[in-house]
Amino acid sequence: MFRILRGKDYDDMSRIAANVISAQVTLMPECVLGLATGSSPIGTYSQLIRWHEDGLIDFSGVTSVNLDEYVGLDGSDDQSYRYFMNRHLFDHVNINPKNTYVPNGKAFDTKKECERYDQMIHNLGGIDLQLLGLGNNGHIGFNEPADSFAKGTHQVNLTESTIKANSRFFDKTEDVPTQALTMGIGNILQAGKILIVVNGEGKADIVKKAFFGPITPQVPASILQLHKNVTLVGDEAALSLI
Repeated sequence: MFRILRGKDYDDMSRIAANVISAQVTLMPECVLGLATGSSPIGTYSQLIRWHEDGLIDFSGVTSVNLDEYVGLDGSDDQSYRYFMNRHLFDHVNINPKNTYVPNGKAFDTKKECERYDQMIHNLGGIDLQLLGLGNNGHIGFNEPADSFAKGTHQVNLTESTIKANSRFFDKTEDVPTQALTMGIGNILQAGKILIVVNGEGKADIVKKAFFGPITPQVPASILQLHKNVTLVGDEAALSLI
């Protein structure tokens, strides 16, 4: 099943995406949510926080697994993805911090950390709903365009375009980490459901390529065409070419 849900603007898109996540948590209170960072999901998290504050959603039984983390940053660094998740979601809802997982960017042995992360996901029984953003070059998580699809969690060298896109979060482009640990395409495809959020005119072309073009590791998100349950939520601008 491939569904496209169209929002009028970013706020409407965020509300629709939050509704999909809220329904998952309501129907399965002890679900495992795969979570993403970046600018696209911030509105979705804000809406979930508001509904939680209104008593409409309970995160106490939820476990979360994040897609990725920069190599070299620990959770106390304000540019780390652990810090991002605390700031934009975890600190504002009643999820148990012990049930929130993010790769350890400071791990001495990154290969072992990737193996540990894969085993942890397996021990949890897999991910029930995976939230994704979509990079300008088609990356999901930090799975960059490549010659093949990576299966498990792995260390990746970030492309110049991704570093440039992420530089808006840093004081200088030189401060942007050049490597990250990320779940692989295999991890993502094993999720029971996938939810992708996209916004802005700048994403229109890659949305068309990813979901209506050929399946190729040069556009990593294109592999999602093979998944059994995908929901794409976008604003009018991002969905303008489809």
